[in-house]
Amino acid sequence: MTLKDKVAVVTGAGQGIGLEMARMLVLSGAKVILNDQDEALAESAAAEIGADGCCLAMPGDASDVAFTRQLVSTAVERFGQLDIVIANAGITLFGDFFTYTPEAFNRVMQVNLGGTFFLAQAAANQMKQQPSGGSLLFTSSVTGHQAHKNLAAYGMSKAAIEMLARNLVIEVSAYKINVNTIAPGATLTERTQEDATYESTWSQLTPMGKPASVADIANAGLFLVSEEARHITGQTLIIDGGWTSVSPSPY
Repeated sequence: MTLKDKVAVVTGAGQGIGLEMARMLVLSGAKVILNDQDEALAESAAAEIGADGCCLAMPGDASDVAFTRQLVSTAVERFGQLDIVIANAGITLFGDFFTYTPEAFNRVMQVNLGGTFFLAQAAANQMKQQPSGGSLLFTSSVTGHQAHKNLAAYGMSKAAIEMLARNLVIEVSAYKINVNTIAPGATLTERTQEDATYESTWSQLTPMGKPASVADIANAGLFLVSEEARHITGQTLIIDGGWTSVSPSPY
C-alpha cells in the first residue's frame, strides 16, 4: 500500500487497534501523530514504534474540540501536511437501558460522536487546502449493525458514525477527500483480554472460529486510507469473521 511520506493523525492509539494502525503506518513509511488520553500510554507507544522521530505522541482528550484542532495544526507544523486522519478514540459504557444515566449517555456521545465529527471537520478544513486532498477513517462497531445487550447508547453512537461518513461524501468529495468507516467485531486487545473467557467465548460465536487480531482490523483500515482505495468513499467495512451474518449473543 502507498503510504510512504504520508502524514497521519490517529486518536485512541495508546493500545489495541489504534496502536496497531499507528504502527503499520510508520512501518509503511508514514509520519504519525499518535494520540491517547492516557499520557503514559501515548508516550510509550510513540517511543516503541517511532524512535527515529517519525511518531509524535500527543496525549489529550479527543472529544475536546480545541484539542482536536491542535492535533491537526501540530501535524502540519511538524510535518508540513496532513494526508490521513483515523478517528479511532471511543468509549464504551455498558448499562441497562432502563437505568442508563444522562451522564453516561452524554459522555458516550461526546467522545464517540463529537470527537469524530470535530476531528473530521478540522482535518477536512486542512485537507481541502491541499492539492492532494486526503483520507478520513472512522472506527465504528458491529454493535452499530446488530443489537447487543446493555449497549444501546454505544451502538447508537456507532451507527451514527457510519451515517456521518456517508453524509460527508457530499461535503468533501470535491476536495479529493474520501471518507470511510471500519466496523470491528470481537477483537483481541489488552482491554478485552482482561476477561479470561473472552477468546474462548468469541471463538465459539464467530463463524471463522476465532476473534480478530488487532492486525486483522488494522490491515483493513490501512487499505482504506491508502492510495489504492481513493475511489472508495462513504463505505463501512465490517471485519468480524462473519459474526453479523449469524449474530449469536454471548449472553
